[in-house]
Amino acid sequence: MQGVFITGTGTDVGKTYIGVAIARTLSAEGVNVIPRKPIESGCTRDGEELIPQDAAALKEAAGFKGDLSEVCPYRFEPPISPVRAAHLANKVLTTEQLVSICLQGSEGGFTLIEGAGGFYSPLAENGLNADLAVALQLPVILVADDKLGALSNVLLNTEAIQMRGLQLAAVVLNEAEQSNADQNMNNAADLREHLDCPVFAIGHSSTEQPELPRALIDSLMAPYQRGDGSHIKVAG
Repeated sequence: MQGVFITGTGTDVGKTYIGVAIARTLSAEGVNVIPRKPIESGCTRDGEELIPQDAAALKEAAGFKGDLSEVCPYRFEPPISPVRAAHLANKVLTTEQLVSICLQGSEGGFTLIEGAGGFYSPLAENGLNADLAVALQLPVILVADDKLGALSNVLLNTEAIQMRGLQLAAVVLNEAEQSNADQNMNNAADLREHLDCPVFAIGHSSTEQPELPRALIDSLMAPYQRGDGSHIKVAG
């Protein structure tokens, strides 16, 4: 299985914004991108159907021909944690179920998986985003809001990712909101002093997709082009 697991330092840091940009760029270069966001809360209602907006954006960006239900089968309306939203809907979801969704149809493509919330946010009845990432054994991209305080948030999360035995492919700093920080702030440069993985800073636009650094795209495509596989294990 080739692909990437996109997680964040928290909610609303720009995981989908970065995921959409990656999916669109890889797809434009001929990569068969298979998007997965197995569970999403805060969905909008269209009649009897709940629309997972993040998953829909990933599907469109990837040019995925399958159904939206393949990308995101578990959808909930309240904008709260997925586990609590599932409880309110009288559903019990397990990490194993989410792993199964991510694996289905992943053969021969680049599977782009987006979690929900932060790396240590509860995702299923018996696991966190971290547990899903460990089960899938994909390289991890950590997205963080590029603002004052990002250094601590990123370093805490990178340590957690590495302690789980996962490969940290990159840290992407996304300016999710208009920043009032001092112009001398440079989180990317500061983080490079402490981390061995690549660190990228990307400006955020509500109207335009970002141009991703070539080094980031090349690093994601290299294993896919070589045809490297990854061992899958399910946390039990």
